[in-house]
Amino acid sequence: MDTNNKGLLLAYVLDGAGGAKQVGWDEINSWQPGNGVLWVHLDYSNAEASKWMFEESGLDQVISEALTEEDSRPRCTPFHAGLLLGLRGVNLSPGADPEDMVGIRIWFENDRIISTRKRRILSINDMQAALEQGNGPTDMGDFLVQITGTIMGRMRHVIDELEDGVAEMEEQILTTESHQLRSQLAGLRRQAISFRRYLAPQREALSRLLTEKIAWVDDSSRIRLREVSDQLARYLEDLDEARDRAAVTQEELVNRLSEQLNNKMYLLSIVAAIFLPLGFLTGLLGINVGGIPGADSKMGFAVFVTMLLVVVIFQVWFFKKKKWL
Repeated sequence: MDTNNKGLLLAYVLDGAGGAKQVGWDEINSWQPGNGVLWVHLDYSNAEASKWMFEESGLDQVISEALTEEDSRPRCTPFHAGLLLGLRGVNLSPGADPEDMVGIRIWFENDRIISTRKRRILSINDMQAALEQGNGPTDMGDFLVQITGTIMGRMRHVIDELEDGVAEMEEQILTTESHQLRSQLAGLRRQAISFRRYLAPQREALSRLLTEKIAWVDDSSRIRLREVSDQLARYLEDLDEARDRAAVTQEELVNRLSEQLNNKMYLLSIVAAIFLPLGFLTGLLGINVGGIPGADSKMGFAVFVTMLLVVVIFQVWFFKKKKWL
């Protein structure tokens, strides 16, 4: 990809057999519908690319604005003879959070496909590799199926890791110090909620795509699109399950922490109850006034200690009888 070529990331003319010829701006500007399906992939944040879409591409103003919109939801919008599709994929760039999803906008019309993005999408690399190996899309309908399927396929690994993380938390809660799991569980729940927030509108977009009558989407492509939509529905179900399991695990963690705290408080209460009468007696006999029993006796201390031991033994017997200990 030449990221400095006026915002042009890549461009291909499909040969109809799974391969494609890579082209540049000159071929893009001279392209005609009869030359084969043209795919142009742009960085919409580049001023030159934005200028080309608004002034030289022949796109409607509404479509140009949609392709360069900074923040957009997943959607499927037929417009005249074309189709505007907005999708989101997981951010698998090094050092990035997967839930910080990246967006791609794609416009289909008259054997021409224009896609735009701001941040890198690895699914585009997969499409490029497939075209160079001769396994890419053959027409616009096939391109639509492959790009949606590739974006969905990239999510599988991330969602599996999320489910495995929740399962691991469920096991660790019984063996690991509970306080160490609170932040990890909270992070997993936030991740599941964030994924679902972005994927739910994507399911609606794919569902509408299946119901729209699009001339260049044949029955075979429509069946494959239905499989992609079902795959996304399963991902959402998995996210719901992971979120609910994380919530149940967090409730169990809170209960265990409360139980640990109650046990410690109960132990402290027992200790305080045992030493309360002992402290009272030692304090009472320790006052500096005349008439303290045993003050002049050599056996006074021994007798007093023996009395304290008897009190402790009685307390322990009493607590066990009441099943407090």
